[in-house]
Amino acid sequence: MKKFHIKTLGCKVNQYESDGIAQNLKKKGWINWDDKTQADVIIVNTCAVTSKAGMQSRQAIRKLIRQHPFAKVIVTGCHAQTDPDQINKIEHISEIVCHKDKTKIADHISSICDDKSSLTFKKVDHSDSNTFNSFSDAVAGQMTRSYLKIQDGCDSFCTYCIVPYARGGSVSMPQDEVLTNLRQLKVSGFKEVILTGIHTGMYGLDLKKKTSLLNLLEKINSQKSVHRIRLSSIEPTEINEGIIDLARPGNILCDHFHIPLQSGDDDILKRMKRPYDSVFFEGIIHKIHSELPLAGIGVDTLIGFPSETDKQFENTFNLIERLPISYLHVFPFSRRKGTPAYHFDNQVNSSIIKERCNRMRALSNKKQIAFIKTNLNKKVECLVQNKIDTKSGLLKAVTSNYLTVLLNDDHCFKGKILDLIVERCDSALNITGKITN
Repeated sequence: MKKFHIKTLGCKVNQYESDGIAQNLKKKGWINWDDKTQADVIIVNTCAVTSKAGMQSRQAIRKLIRQHPFAKVIVTGCHAQTDPDQINKIEHISEIVCHKDKTKIADHISSICDDKSSLTFKKVDHSDSNTFNSFSDAVAGQMTRSYLKIQDGCDSFCTYCIVPYARGGSVSMPQDEVLTNLRQLKVSGFKEVILTGIHTGMYGLDLKKKTSLLNLLEKINSQKSVHRIRLSSIEPTEINEGIIDLARPGNILCDHFHIPLQSGDDDILKRMKRPYDSVFFEGIIHKIHSELPLAGIGVDTLIGFPSETDKQFENTFNLIERLPISYLHVFPFSRRKGTPAYHFDNQVNSSIIKERCNRMRALSNKKQIAFIKTNLNKKVECLVQNKIDTKSGLLKAVTSNYLTVLLNDDHCFKGKILDLIVERCDSALNITGKITN
């Protein structure tokens, strides 16, 4: 039996694609490496979102080559797409597979193991009319909740972001295909599917018969293709009344929104090439909160963008402090070669960036505590996870509004959608609750 191992770095989209490659290899009779033997093929799905992510990708490749000196090594992903020359400098790499050919990797591996022809690496060309590349079957993955990539690529070209250069322009999975995937996942036993993409709110705008994310969600809602849907991320300008309505009780969408802000200073937002200002962002957060007061709202921040002054950072900090959000993802700015911001003047000192990030993370902790308190003694819908929490040995559940709750309940609840009462939270933000039905 041939053995393979996949190392995945980066985002949920990468994880979905790695799961799809693994699923296709298993169908062909390959087995996943068990860490006690040598793998025949190593696949590294790289990340390029920051310079550090690229460095970590190269470190992972070298480490796996040392661990599996006789394996064929295939490298794919965003870092491989944007920096193939750097990857090629690493000895013993068998092949670099471009982004467009990820779905062909399982067939390709079977081919190269018989010394057949290789795939041709292709660079991203934004002048092409791209099409969405799909796996033939719904990708199940190994988690209680399943990912489904419905969109790929981006047309925004924010000045700090390498992703459009790695994945090309925005493309969408045809609507019928999305619905078919959801039905397959429901039959496989999945109760929650996370719709993911690089710029999910652009869904449908590239299709011959133009549609929208709202239209897709309304169809899913009417067909009840699966019990509940979660959006992995959505831009503030793409949240509308219809999408908020679909997150109300009885509808398909989880009351959880993860929304990139990046900066709360209008001049920095312009330099980032973000299509909104702080007033607009503040308004959309308050709108969600006023209509769905228990909704989880996560926010991305990018700290230390070139020329960010103390005052501009305080504008971001003060905006977040007064907003009813649930948690923050705090990213330090990292110069990424290949992006306009790499060449911007007035780069912020790394020690200043670190200090600002620490303040933002402390604020995130404060926001999390406040959000958990608003949920205490409330009844919320949850999905009980199939794997128990390793630290406590208790069942773990994810609520619709994105709290992770530990349950001292019977293991027969695994994989089920149930209601729970949020009972308490300790100083380490461990939340415990009790199933009510």
